[in-house]
Amino acid sequence: MTEREAFAARRTYSGGVYSASKWPANQQMCMHHELSYRLEFPGLLLFACLTAATAGGATAVSDSPTVLQALPAELVGRFEREGWLLIRNYNDDIGASVADAFGTDHPGAVESYCRANGIGFEWQPDGGLRTRQHRSAVVRHPVTGQRCWFNQIAFLNERTIDPEVREYLVDVFGEDGLPFNTRFGNGDPIGEDVVQLINETYEAQTVREPWQAGDLMLVDNVRTAHSREPFEGPRDVLAAMASPVRLADCSPTIQVAVR
Repeated sequence: MTEREAFAARRTYSGGVYSASKWPANQQMCMHHELSYRLEFPGLLLFACLTAATAGGATAVSDSPTVLQALPAELVGRFEREGWLLIRNYNDDIGASVADAFGTDHPGAVESYCRANGIGFEWQPDGGLRTRQHRSAVVRHPVTGQRCWFNQIAFLNERTIDPEVREYLVDVFGEDGLPFNTRFGNGDPIGEDVVQLINETYEAQTVREPWQAGDLMLVDNVRTAHSREPFEGPRDVLAAMASPVRLADCSPTIQVAVR
C-alpha cells in the first residue's frame, strides 16, 4: 500500500517500502494501530530489521481484544457511542507536511481527498491546514468478527507528547496549533488520566522481543497494536503495509459522511 495521511515523515526505499516513522530515539512511540484514522487501512504490517539498536528499540505488540476487555466498560461504552476525534495541524515546521500526508500540496487536490475520505478541513491564515476526523474507537475484525480496540486515541493525544516538547509547541503554535491531538467524539478533551489508563492497560498486555538483524515481523494490524520503544545506537527497521481493509467492513459504531 502507498501510505497516505502519515503523521510523521518516512524515507521511501521502494514502492510501498518505507523507513520507520521518524520519532526521537529517546522517546516512547506508544501503542497504536497503523493508520486507524483512515477509511482504508492496512490489515497486515511487515517489519524488517536491517540494523538492530545496541539497546532497546523493540517493536512491542499488544492484543487489542484483550485490551478492550481490560478497559473499564464505562469508558469503552462512551467511545463506542461517541467515537473519537483526531485534530491535526499541518505546517512546514514540524511533523508531516501536507505533501507528506496527501501526496500533493495542491489545495484543490487536498480538498478533494478530504471530502472523499470524511475529513473536515480548514485552511489557516498562515497557509497551514487544520483537519478533523471523526472515527470509531472499536471495530470488528474483518475475518474473525472479534471486537477490537482499534484507534490512536492515546498515542496521538497531546498528553503523550514529552512535557517539555509540548510546552515548547504550545508556546510556538498555541493550544489549538499542536501537530496532532485527540478528543472524545463530542469534542470534549480527553483527560491525562484517561490517556494514562489506556497506556497502562496496553503495557499490561505487552509482549516484546529484541530485534536482530535479518528479522522479519508480520503484524495483524486490526488484532494487534504495536509500539516502538526508546533505543540507543543506530536502528534501521523497514515497514510495509498490505492487505487493505475498509473501515466500512469492520462494523464501525460511527458512520462517516463522504462527498
